[in-house]
Amino acid sequence: MLRRALRLFASLVMIMSGTFAGTVLTAGTAHADGCYTWTRTLSQGSSGADVTQLQIRLGGYAGYGSVLAVDGSFGPATTAALKRFQSAYGLASDGVAGTNTFNKLYALQDDDCTPVHFTYAELNDCNSTWSGGAVSAATAKANALRTMWKLEAMRHALGDQPITVTSGFRSYACNSAVGGASNSRHLYGDAADLGSGPHSLCTLAKQARSHGFRGILGPGYPGHNDHTHVDHRDSQYWSASTCGI
Repeated sequence: MLRRALRLFASLVMIMSGTFAGTVLTAGTAHADGCYTWTRTLSQGSSGADVTQLQIRLGGYAGYGSVLAVDGSFGPATTAALKRFQSAYGLASDGVAGTNTFNKLYALQDDDCTPVHFTYAELNDCNSTWSGGAVSAATAKANALRTMWKLEAMRHALGDQPITVTSGFRSYACNSAVGGASNSRHLYGDAADLGSGPHSLCTLAKQARSHGFRGILGPGYPGHNDHTHVDHRDSQYWSASTCGI
């Protein structure tokens, strides 16, 4: 927690310093981040690896029933997601990623690129290597990172109260041990089971519809009365009849 507070304080100091000096900070001089540092302002029409990094962090702002492509191409969907992110954090909602947007993202991420309220360990209590699933270890871990950023957006939308992850990535062995479906999305690393806490399972299922999850299973769906499941499958499938979904 101390590290996160220091990171946020540093970001605020940089913004204030630029203001009092009467200068405009440019992306790239705003911050040197332990995870990833953007070095230019991004807007519609931009493309490249830095756009990809931005899209990963905006995945939870795709909008109701939508999924933001992580393709390195800054198009209308990325602009819309960025505006939602900016509005959610009280920034000027202009669809341009510059100093203020990047500083907010820096404050929201740890040095391993995970959002501050979620960790790789939470998304994988099966093994430490991310191996043994339906995709390579690297892909499974990358999928989990995207899931965490969607959950971070969902957490913020629900008043910044904790969201409990009860299951994430599973190898085939781990999946079999818990009786998971043979084609479970947990094998791909892009699924998370959420337990109740500050929010009911139905609240979680309903909110997930606005944060880039194609798969949502909750109370009323067989085997899901004690958790809400979210994932990034190929096509949309939502089912939580108890919740009206």
